[in-house]
Amino acid sequence: MNEYVFGPVPSRRLGRSLGIDLLPLKTCSFNCVYCQVGRTTCLTVERKEWAPTGPVLEQVKQKIAGPVKPDVITFSGSGEPTLNSGIGEIIRGIKSFTEIPVVVLTNGSLLWMPEVRRDLLEADIVVPSLDAGTENLFRYVNRPHPEISFERLVEGTVQFREEYKGQIWLEVFLMGGVTAMESEVEKMAAIARRIRPDRIQLNTVTRPPTEEYAYSVPEERMRHFATFFEPEADVIGGHSSTSEVTGPAGGSEEILALVRRRPCTLDDIADGLAMNRNVVMKYADRLISEGHLHHKVQDSRIYYWAAEESPKKNEA
Repeated sequence: MNEYVFGPVPSRRLGRSLGIDLLPLKTCSFNCVYCQVGRTTCLTVERKEWAPTGPVLEQVKQKIAGPVKPDVITFSGSGEPTLNSGIGEIIRGIKSFTEIPVVVLTNGSLLWMPEVRRDLLEADIVVPSLDAGTENLFRYVNRPHPEISFERLVEGTVQFREEYKGQIWLEVFLMGGVTAMESEVEKMAAIARRIRPDRIQLNTVTRPPTEEYAYSVPEERMRHFATFFEPEADVIGGHSSTSEVTGPAGGSEEILALVRRRPCTLDDIADGLAMNRNVVMKYADRLISEGHLHHKVQDSRIYYWAAEESPKKNEA
């Protein structure tokens, strides 16, 4: 089983995404209340080689040679990928053997470091996040490491825009009752104008969050808030696959490897691993009965996650 590479998984914005996870679960510079992976157990800003470059590159090569072809290769997974000091070398390595676009999903918390900005220069798309418009709400929503201030995050992202020639897609995350208010969205829109991203994507809670009080925002309200931004933000909707699922079954280990990184629906698993949906259902039922898998209804959809990384204990 691949230790550092998972999927491809269906992405609401990127298509079929081959994920690279460079960190132990759950190592991050934030402990966001809405995180779908669960609470941060290692809150840090220390950069080191959390995952070895050679094995990561070898696993990427093996995956892209397989039957399920990804649209993009995405650094994401169980923590903040820029905490891995080898991310720049890994990006350059990937670019040396494939033309598949490389995407980095980052919370932006380390972009104030010149070495982090340099490491990301060869990525095709960088997707930093903006979850608040003030220091107080930033600390409430993101619960960052003490060394990270809101202004440091914003200034780092602005500086990265000056140096980076690729695409920046800014993800603005809204939470019901917290930041989904006109006065707060206006503040975030003003910051977005300073950053000058190529695209802005408006997101909200869609998968089971770390904290129960992380509420989603109705789509109609999201579309209203999208008009506050320049360019007008895209509202990220549910992923729908356009490809047929005809490939071989991935098996229990592949399913568990996928849902350890993010809660998934049956359709997510089937599409990401090129498995028949009915086969996925049989695997899921067996894994639940064996205690390896949990499931929960979120926004009328059933999500599955690995029991050992369950975001909510004692729920099935």
